This record gives sequence, C-alpha cells and structure tokens, in this order.
Amino acid sequence: MGAAGLRALLDSVRYEVLPAKATEDKVLAHVPRDVVVTVTASPVKGLEPTLDLTDRLAAHGYRVVPHVPARLLRDDLHLKEVTGRLTEAGVDDVFVPAGDSDPPAGAYDGALPVLRALSELGSPFARVGVTGYPESHPLIHDDVTIQSMWDKREHATYIVSNLCFDPRVLGEWLARIRRRDVTLPVHVGVAGPVQRAKLLAMATKIGVGESTRFLTKHASWFVRFAAPGGYAPERLLTRTEEALTASSAGVAGLHLFTFNQIAETERWRRALLERLGA
Repeated sequence: MGAAGLRALLDSVRYEVLPAKATEDKVLAHVPRDVVVTVTASPVKGLEPTLDLTDRLAAHGYRVVPHVPARLLRDDLHLKEVTGRLTEAGVDDVFVPAGDSDPPAGAYDGALPVLRALSELGSPFARVGVTGYPESHPLIHDDVTIQSMWDKREHATYIVSNLCFDPRVLGEWLARIRRRDVTLPVHVGVAGPVQRAKLLAMATKIGVGESTRFLTKHASWFVRFAAPGGYAPERLLTRTEEALTASSAGVAGLHLFTFNQIAETERWRRALLERLGA
C-alpha cells in the first residue's frame, strides 16, 4: 500500500473499546484526544455501563461514539431518555446495531425502527452509524444485509464493517454494496494487534460484549491470532490496498477492534506511522 494512502487510513481511526473497569484509565493513558473512541454494549450488562463510560470519556474531551443496540432499548421513552443523556454529554455520533439480546428488551427487534424513531425525534445526532457484514452474518443472508443497508440510508450517515480477514472478500463486498447504490461512507473494521491469550482473558472477564461475542462465533479466528506468521493488521491492510484506496470504495477510515488491548493498538499505530514517515 502506498504510504500516503495508508497514512490517511491510520489518521482516520476509531478505537472500539469494551466498558470494563480499567477501560477509562487505559484510554486516558494511551489514546490521543483526536482518536474517536467507540464504546460497545453488552446484552448481558445492558446499556448503563456503555452510557456511564461514554459520559466519563466525553468529559475528558474525547469524541465518543456509544453503541446503542436496538434490542437493548425497552421502548420509545427509553430511547428518548438515552438520547437526552447522550446529547447532554455532548455526544453527536451514535452507532446503532440490532444487537444480540434474545429476546429483545422491548419493542425493537432491529436497527431500522430505532433509526426511524431517531429521525422522528428530530435527528438529534449529526452522525449515525450502522453495521455492514463483509463476511456472511451467521444468521442473515448476504442479500438481506445489503438490502438492510439500503433501507437505512435515509437515516444513517455511515457504515462500520464487521471484522473480515480475507482481502478478496472485503474487496468484493465493497464493490457489491456500491453496485447496489449503497453510497454511505464505510469505516472498515480491522482487528488490532491482538494477542490470543489476552483476548481469551478479556472475553472471560467481561462476558459477551458485542465484539467479543462476534469473535467467539468464529473459533478459527483465534488460530489466526495465535499461529506463527498468522494475523497481522499491517499485512491485511497491505493486501487490501486496492480495495481500500479506490475512490469508488468510499472508505472513510479504519475502525480498529482493540478488544481492550488499547496500549498495544496505539503503539502499533504510532510505530507504523513512524515507519511510513509521518
């Protein structure tokens, strides 16, 4: 990948973190204020830990993007309360996935009704993200997930792609959604420099946060992280150069899944920027 293209992606990163006890301290110690921090939500622990960490990080001057899964919202009143709390904290960007809660906490079983409800509330957030699936969703057909992005285009402002380790699949997915006239910019989901042992420990400690839950459904990914010569984020970025930098792809930046290995992720990013001469 050309240095300029890779630098641009690394300068437009978002760090996804899980709301654990030590997360605030890790972010403060290692994440620059110009890096966007997104906070996941757990179907086990509910929205409160996400909202609490969002409040605290926003007060420290970070631009924070909370995950607000549709299936964790009880009803329209609950959505209005969550919206009010976030806007009061200065949040102007939310990520609205369907979520994994089964059964749902209330009336919302998918993201689209929540997006419509937010529009009816006067579109209180300048930016609203939705999920994309380069690798097939375990329960939903690919055509349905792409149609879902099309249906959400009037309410959302960007897409965050879930993890993908196959450059060919990622490139084909970006081309496919553009052929279907899904024009929202994409933040490409990439796992940071994850250590398998720490990932397993984090999964056990936190429970099933949304990102960890997705990862544990794909046991072979642990092998990628652990095998000699296995997963390396820089190698993935190099192999997806053409897909990520094509003007038609509409890639806005990288969404780095840190799995709370925050210091390691930021060290990796800074070292790579230094090697690129930034």
